Amino acid sequence: MLRPIEIDPSSKIIVTGGTGLVGRALVNELNKQGLRNIISLGSRDCDLRNSCAVQELMERIRPDYVFHMAARVHGLGGNTRYKSDILVDNVLINTNVVEHARRSGVKKIVAMGSGCVYPELKGQEELYEEQVWSGPPHPSEDSYAHSKRLMLAQLDAARNQYGLSSAFVISGNLYGPYDNFNVEEGHVIPSLVAKFYDARLKGTTVKVWGSGTAIRDFTYAEDTAQALLAILRNLEGPVNMGSGQRHPIRDIVNVLHVLTGVPVEWDSTKSDGQLIRYYNLDRLSHTGFRANVNLDEGIRRTYDWYAGNWQTARC
Repeated sequence: MLRPIEIDPSSKIIVTGGTGLVGRALVNELNKQGLRNIISLGSRDCDLRNSCAVQELMERIRPDYVFHMAARVHGLGGNTRYKSDILVDNVLINTNVVEHARRSGVKKIVAMGSGCVYPELKGQEELYEEQVWSGPPHPSEDSYAHSKRLMLAQLDAARNQYGLSSAFVISGNLYGPYDNFNVEEGHVIPSLVAKFYDARLKGTTVKVWGSGTAIRDFTYAEDTAQALLAILRNLEGPVNMGSGQRHPIRDIVNVLHVLTGVPVEWDSTKSDGQLIRYYNLDRLSHTGFRANVNLDEGIRRTYDWYAGNWQTARC
């Protein structure tokens, strides 16, 4: 672990994807830490696919640090359906942000990766950072995974050639307010939240694929933001990020069932996917980070937020 970075309160910090799930939580956390010179960027502020636009932005702001959270991302269904668009858009976004931030003299970049960068290592439940390149990613999300792997390679190359400090965050399943609540293409928790809310309004049941036995690490957005700041201050290179709280999908369904009273129908003819998949968190744990929000509380907060904002929520 590196000597911890002391961040000057006047430091200029860019957060790309600042209007999204993690970006909003991160901006809030940075403000809580007394960092006031935060530039939060959404898609309306700058088209990160446009190299000239990103170059102008970085030259004008000259950030000290960049948290790169922006991406074109869907759930499993969307990542499979839009493979070419996802690959092209994300390669452009990542390449432009990293290269022009480097040219502007940024001190460090913390870039959001994804757990899909890992290969499918049969028989191994816990994954370590050095295994990213041990094989190809799963075909269902390979385009998104390759765009993230290329960003990791770009960060490594910039470190080797220019001495650029960076961390590549390999995240588990993230959730919370301001997520994408698309029931067909969103991730598991926001999709289920939207399904249960809709079923409660209509007085219907919720159908859930599989048996609910697949186990994953779920991290609430507020905890994610605290982990990202710990990574900025303490770590370099690829680092697994998660809560350390491992739950079967059935636990999520049970919490939402209790919250809403909506009956559940399990479709066991559908696949559960890989039954157990989570990440070794030793590097992150050595920073002192500990997740504070348990699954029950995080899902309740997310459901309550969606219930109050469903008409304007992303979906």
